[in-house]
Amino acid sequence: MRKLLKNQGLVPTSIVTDRYRAYDAALRDLGLSRIHRRGKRLNNRADGSHFPIRRRERKMQGFRSAGSVLRFLSSHSASYNTFNVCRRLTTASTHRIRRSQALDAWISAVTVSA
Repeated sequence: MRKLLKNQGLVPTSIVTDRYRAYDAALRDLGLSRIHRRGKRLNNRADGSHFPIRRRERKMQGFRSAGSVLRFLSSHSASYNTFNVCRRLTTASTHRIRRSQALDAWISAVTVSA
């Protein structure tokens, strides 16, 4: 936990975890218990962001090595962030514009690397 926080550079305003007691003890030792929030569903947003990776891992029946995980995640994060547009928050015309921009960015990325 100490190493993780050191790499961030900034002290977080709050740390949200589930009710696992080891988190509470670790944050108490680091003196960060005042910003620690524990709850049953408080970390759903963070857990939900990992869903596409877990779904892909399930299809592949697990990764064979750490190297294959790194190769997959490096390409997956770039393409997923480009094409994942939160549809329910945009109008149809804005959605079409964003999709065409994402497709143009993808085509330019693929032609440069080829």
